[in-house]
Formats: sequence, C-alpha cells, structure tokens
Amino acid sequence: MNLRTLGIKTAKHPLKPIYLQDTLAKKKEEFVPIVAGKVRIYNCGPTVYDEQHIGNFRAAVFVDILRRVFEYNNYDVKQIMNITDVGHLTGDNEGDADWGEDKVEKKAREDGKTVKQVVSRVSKRFFKDLELLNARNPKNPFPKASEHIPEQIAFIKTLEEKGFTYKTSDGIYFDTSKFKDYGKLGNINIEGLVEGARIGKNNEKINPTDFALWKFSKEEEARQQEWDSPWGTGFPGWHIECSAMAMKYLGKRVDIHTGGIEHIPIHHNNEIAQTETATGTKYVSYWLHNAHLKLEGAKLSKSAGRCVYVRQIIDRGFSPLSFRYLLLTSHYSTPMNFTWDAIEGAQTAYFKLLRFFVEKLGSRSGTVLSDYQEKFQTYINDDLDTPKAVALLHDLMKDTSVKKQDIRATFLDFDKVLALGFKEANTKLLENLSGEKKLRVGDIPTEIQDLLKEREYARNEKNFGRSDAIRDEIEAKGYEIIDSPDGVSVKKKT
Repeated sequence: MNLRTLGIKTAKHPLKPIYLQDTLAKKKEEFVPIVAGKVRIYNCGPTVYDEQHIGNFRAAVFVDILRRVFEYNNYDVKQIMNITDVGHLTGDNEGDADWGEDKVEKKAREDGKTVKQVVSRVSKRFFKDLELLNARNPKNPFPKASEHIPEQIAFIKTLEEKGFTYKTSDGIYFDTSKFKDYGKLGNINIEGLVEGARIGKNNEKINPTDFALWKFSKEEEARQQEWDSPWGTGFPGWHIECSAMAMKYLGKRVDIHTGGIEHIPIHHNNEIAQTETATGTKYVSYWLHNAHLKLEGAKLSKSAGRCVYVRQIIDRGFSPLSFRYLLLTSHYSTPMNFTWDAIEGAQTAYFKLLRFFVEKLGSRSGTVLSDYQEKFQTYINDDLDTPKAVALLHDLMKDTSVKKQDIRATFLDFDKVLALGFKEANTKLLENLSGEKKLRVGDIPTEIQDLLKEREYARNEKNFGRSDAIRDEIEAKGYEIIDSPDGVSVKKKT
C-alpha cells in the first residue's frame, strides 16, 4: 500500500533516503514517514520474570541502532519499548500464549517474593545492562502492561462492539476468522495448520488461531495481579498489551514495529488483527525483525540452563562494549553465533580502535571527512548495514592521507550511531582495560572482601564457573558487585 495514495502527509528527508527490509512486504523498501520528518517506533520489550540473556540484548542493540540512524538523519524520533509484567503465559514457550501460568507470577511464587519485587529486580538489571551496552533511550518511558489496564479494557470493548469477540470458560477471545488476511505477516498457512496445534488447553476455541484478549482468574489460583472488568475478574492477554500501549503513546498508526523473528507467526499477526479491527486502518508501515543469537551453535534457553548474561561477559574480563561491537559486525536480520573466541576477537579489534583514537589522534577538534561520512550514511541507511559501517572505521584508521584531527572528528560523528564510547575514551580507561582491575571495597565486611578477592583470583585463573558462584554468594549475602572500567567494587543492596 502506497502511503501517498492514502492522502497521508509524506516527504523525503533532505538527506539520503533510508531503506528498510519490511517483513510484510518481503522486500527492501524506501522509508516514507507517516508525518514528514517524524518517525514513531514501537519495540516489543522484555517480559521481566527473569534476567535477560544476551539474545534479548541483540534485539535491544538493534533497536538502539535503528533509533540512532533516524536521529543521525535528523528525524524527530519517538520510540517506545514496553515492559511486560503481567499476562505472558508459559504456554508461549510451546507456541500458544493463551494457556499456562503467568511467568511473572510463577517466578514470584518460586522465589517467595511479591510480583512487584520480582519486576523491580529484573527491570533494574535490564536497565543497567542497557546502559552498559549504551543502548538505553533516555526518552523512552518503558511503559508497563500492568499500568495500562484501563486502556486494554477499552480496547477489548471496541473489539466486542464490532462483533469480533466471544466468551469461553477461561476468557474473552478474538475470532480470527472474521479478520480478512489473518496471518499475512510471514505468509502463515492457516489452512495448513494441524488441528489443535494452536488450541492448547482450551478446546472451546472456534478457530485454532483465535487468541485471548482477557483471561479469567481461576478460583484455585491466588494471583497477585488481577483486575475487575466487564467480563469478570482477571488479567489481559499478552497480545492486547502491545496494541493498547502502542496506540496510547504513538497513535493509531505506527511507522516501524520491531521484534524477534519468533514474534512473526503469532504475536505480531495477532497485533495486526486486533489493532486494524479496532482502528479501521493500517497498523504498521514497516515491520522489522531481528534474527536469533545462538550460543556455541545451539539455541539460548533458560529452561535448559544454556544462557549467557551481560554480567558473565564482564566477569570473564570483557568490556560490555566489546559485546556491542561484536553484535554490530553482523547484520541484525542474519542469524549469529556467540562464542567466547568470537567476543575475544571482537574485543581485540575494538580495543585496537580505542587505542588508536586515544593514543594517535590527540584532543584537537577537526572537520568531519565528507567522503567517509557519505559512505557511512549510505551504509547505515541501507537497512542498518552496521558490518560495513564498522569496517569503514578500520579503513579510516589506516588512512594516512588525512589529518588526525579530521579522523578524530569523523570517529566521533560515526559514534553517534555506533555508540562504541569513543567520546568517553581516555588514557585511564585504556590502562584499566589492559591490566588487572583495582579492587575498591570501602566499608565492607571482611567476609565480603575476602570473597571479592577470591573472585578476582578465579577470574584471573579463567575459572569462570567459580567466579560466577562467588558472585552469587556475595549477592545472596546482600551485596552487589559493580564492574566498571575504573575497577571492581561492592555495595550494600538497598
């Protein structure tokens, strides 16, 4: 669908055009904003029942680059990433998000905590890791699903009034047979679905693809999060949350919606169906999906204990920005394999750039090199081609025909998008990166100090299993370890 034929205000940006690989169109298209000079982006965010692994942060770095590319092209960017703290059920692990236990409620019960405590702890860790990776948008309010229940109930009412819902014993469902072209995102073969494959535990569904908008609380379950509604006490379905929050913060139309490729067949098709039914207009102009990050060739899996976290990357002596650098060397839509050898190679290449910037370029400000800038913008505007953009940094480092201060200015210009920390780089940082980190213990009990020293010894010996265990022991005793370029310290948890 051409936005111009709809009478929607459009305009090319005065700089180079931006091209994006649209999942719905199945091709690369030139970006045309709904409103000239503005872009509205919705990113599916984390379900905060447990710490996010490095696969989750591939998605976070991808959408951070997306935002920065549009800002680099002088767009007014409004970006929303949500926090799912209710309604995401364990059945989603098997392809049906309408049955099973609420992931956050389950975690709270297992840990003997309140839901609020779990959400607060996991969210704080998520935000901290975003900051370590230079991937947190300070303008993003990170709306929580639990704080937008009225909007979700109103949304469901609209769908009900239009005749697209029906009631079962466990909730209110959306009738997908009434939505033309359901499954169009990713070309889902509805007729080819095996009967029962999407029915899960509810045989009252009219169609296998129907999905829950509102789930009723069970009499036998003691939920910490439930609300009154016109249909009964319960909680929202996972899919309705994103549509309601996207509409509240970005309006009926969204320029770009992102998520992992696992969201294509169900979650995002459900968002399209319910939102376009409610609004009567196209929901999203461009759908972008990042491919998965594997660990040593296998799928990252919390349930199987096969995960790596940002804190573990740091525990092994790697800079979190080395991980960001590694991610940028692969295109967001290409499957990627994480290995410890790969991040070691990435850190070597990244530190080479840092040392060159600090030790060879001085502190004088120069002029951005227009020919390099033109190449850089061409690369990033071509569906965020960060591998070529990173390679261009290395080409620039080897160019002896230009002034050092101009190379410095160009590095800093590129870093508006790449965010590899060149502006903050200095001699002290390089010293700390290349040697043993200084322990800063302060007013900490001797027992904790001894554990901290033992952890550093284990790290130096590359006994990472032991160093991880000691970190867990220190945290269990009420203290938090803080790794930074300036050293390692601990503080009492509040």
